[in-house]
Amino acid sequence: MENDMEQANVHTELYTLQLPSKRESITLLEALIEEVADKYQVSEDTFANMMTCLNEAVINAIIHGNKLDPNKTVFVNVEVDGKRIIWTVADEGPGFDYNNLADPTAADRLEELTGRGVFILKHLADQCIFNTSGNQVELHFKI
Repeated sequence: MENDMEQANVHTELYTLQLPSKRESITLLEALIEEVADKYQVSEDTFANMMTCLNEAVINAIIHGNKLDPNKTVFVNVEVDGKRIIWTVADEGPGFDYNNLADPTAADRLEELTGRGVFILKHLADQCIFNTSGNQVELHFKI
Protein backbone atom coordinates (compact mmCIF):
# COMPACT_ATOMS: atom_id res chain seq x y z
CA MET A 1 0.00 0.00 0.00
CA GLU A 2 2.83 2.37 0.84
CA ASN A 3 4.34 1.84 -2.62
CA ASP A 4 1.03 2.78 -4.25
CA MET A 5 0.99 6.03 -2.30
CA GLU A 6 4.56 6.83 -3.35
CA GLN A 7 3.70 6.30 -6.99
CA ALA A 8 0.61 8.47 -6.67
CA ASN A 9 2.83 11.34 -5.49
CA VAL A 10 5.11 11.14 -8.54
CA HIS A 11 4.20 13.96 -10.84
CA THR A 12 5.45 14.77 -14.27
CA GLU A 13 7.09 18.08 -15.06
CA LEU A 14 7.09 19.43 -18.60
CA TYR A 15 9.37 21.96 -20.26
CA THR A 16 9.26 23.26 -23.80
CA LEU A 17 11.57 25.31 -25.97
CA GLN A 18 11.04 26.69 -29.49
CA LEU A 19 14.32 27.48 -31.19
CA PRO A 20 14.88 29.48 -34.37
CA SER A 21 16.87 27.50 -36.95
CA LYS A 22 20.24 29.13 -36.38
CA ARG A 23 23.34 27.73 -34.74
CA GLU A 24 23.27 30.31 -31.92
CA SER A 25 20.04 28.72 -30.62
CA ILE A 26 22.17 25.97 -29.08
CA THR A 27 22.97 28.26 -26.10
CA LEU A 28 19.27 28.29 -25.12
CA LEU A 29 19.19 24.49 -25.33
CA GLU A 30 22.30 24.15 -23.17
CA ALA A 31 20.79 26.45 -20.53
CA LEU A 32 17.67 24.25 -20.37
CA ILE A 33 19.75 21.05 -20.11
CA GLU A 34 21.71 22.59 -17.22
CA GLU A 35 18.52 23.77 -15.48
CA VAL A 36 16.88 20.33 -15.72
CA ALA A 37 20.08 18.50 -14.70
CA ASP A 38 20.54 20.75 -11.65
CA LYS A 39 16.91 20.50 -10.55
CA TYR A 40 16.86 16.70 -10.73
CA GLN A 41 20.45 16.13 -9.54
CA VAL A 42 21.41 14.26 -12.70
CA SER A 43 24.74 12.40 -12.47
CA GLU A 44 27.73 13.81 -14.35
CA ASP A 45 27.73 10.88 -16.79
CA THR A 46 24.04 11.26 -17.62
CA PHE A 47 24.45 15.04 -17.89
CA ALA A 48 27.35 14.59 -20.36
CA ASN A 49 25.32 12.10 -22.41
CA MET A 50 22.28 14.40 -22.46
CA MET A 51 24.37 17.39 -23.48
CA THR A 52 26.09 15.44 -26.28
CA CYS A 53 22.89 13.86 -27.62
CA LEU A 54 20.79 16.99 -27.48
CA ASN A 55 23.44 19.17 -29.07
CA GLU A 56 23.70 16.60 -31.86
CA ALA A 57 19.93 16.24 -32.32
CA VAL A 58 19.24 19.99 -32.30
CA ILE A 59 22.14 20.90 -34.59
CA ASN A 60 20.99 18.18 -37.03
CA ALA A 61 17.42 19.53 -36.84
CA ILE A 62 18.65 23.09 -37.53
CA ILE A 63 21.05 22.20 -40.36
CA HIS A 64 19.63 19.08 -42.02
CA GLY A 65 15.94 19.29 -41.07
CA ASN A 66 15.20 23.00 -41.33
CA LYS A 67 18.13 23.82 -43.66
CA LEU A 68 19.13 26.83 -41.48
CA ASP A 69 15.84 28.53 -42.48
CA PRO A 70 15.27 31.19 -39.78
CA ASN A 71 11.52 31.02 -40.46
CA LYS A 72 11.44 27.39 -39.32
CA THR A 73 11.48 26.25 -35.71
CA VAL A 74 13.04 23.37 -33.80
CA PHE A 75 10.77 22.18 -31.01
CA VAL A 76 12.30 20.73 -27.83
CA ASN A 77 10.07 19.16 -25.19
CA VAL A 78 11.21 17.69 -21.89
CA GLU A 79 9.22 15.39 -19.65
CA VAL A 80 10.56 14.44 -16.22
CA ASP A 81 8.77 11.81 -14.15
CA GLY A 82 11.22 11.19 -11.31
CA LYS A 83 12.87 8.10 -12.82
CA ARG A 84 13.71 9.37 -16.27
CA ILE A 85 13.96 12.42 -18.47
CA ILE A 86 12.47 12.20 -21.95
CA TRP A 87 13.64 14.78 -24.48
CA THR A 88 11.79 15.18 -27.78
CA VAL A 89 13.39 17.15 -30.63
CA ALA A 90 11.34 17.88 -33.76
CA ASP A 91 12.00 20.00 -36.83
CA GLU A 92 9.83 21.23 -39.69
CA GLY A 93 11.79 19.37 -42.37
CA PRO A 94 10.64 16.34 -44.38
CA GLY A 95 12.64 13.91 -42.22
CA PHE A 96 15.10 11.22 -43.29
CA ASP A 97 15.46 7.46 -43.48
CA TYR A 98 17.19 6.68 -40.18
CA ASN A 99 17.11 2.93 -40.90
CA ASN A 100 19.41 3.10 -43.93
CA LEU A 101 22.41 5.08 -42.78
CA ALA A 102 26.01 4.19 -43.54
CA ASP A 103 27.85 2.61 -40.59
CA PRO A 104 30.15 5.35 -39.21
CA THR A 105 32.42 2.66 -37.71
CA ALA A 106 33.14 1.02 -41.09
CA ALA A 107 36.81 1.26 -42.06
CA ASP A 108 36.10 3.38 -45.15
CA ARG A 109 34.01 5.88 -43.11
CA LEU A 110 36.32 6.51 -40.14
CA GLU A 111 37.83 9.63 -41.72
CA GLU A 112 34.43 11.16 -42.56
CA LEU A 113 33.58 14.36 -40.70
CA THR A 114 29.82 13.73 -40.71
CA GLY A 115 27.41 10.83 -40.38
CA ARG A 116 27.85 9.92 -36.72
CA GLY A 117 24.84 11.71 -35.21
CA VAL A 118 22.32 8.87 -35.11
CA PHE A 119 25.06 6.45 -34.00
CA ILE A 120 25.87 8.79 -31.07
CA LEU A 121 22.19 9.15 -30.09
CA LYS A 122 21.62 5.39 -30.11
CA HIS A 123 24.71 4.71 -28.00
CA LEU A 124 24.50 7.50 -25.40
CA ALA A 125 20.76 7.68 -24.71
CA ASP A 126 19.06 4.87 -22.78
CA GLN A 127 16.44 4.79 -25.52
CA CYS A 128 16.26 6.53 -28.91
CA ILE A 129 12.99 6.50 -30.86
CA PHE A 130 12.41 8.22 -34.22
CA ASN A 131 8.97 8.97 -35.61
CA THR A 132 8.06 7.37 -38.95
CA SER A 133 9.18 10.26 -41.15
CA GLY A 134 12.40 10.87 -39.21
CA ASN A 135 11.84 14.54 -38.31
CA GLN A 136 11.34 13.85 -34.60
CA VAL A 137 13.45 11.93 -32.11
CA GLU A 138 12.66 10.96 -28.53
CA LEU A 139 15.64 10.45 -26.21
CA HIS A 140 15.22 8.74 -22.83
CA PHE A 141 17.70 9.07 -19.96
CA LYS A 142 17.34 7.25 -16.62
CA ILE A 143 17.93 9.41 -13.55
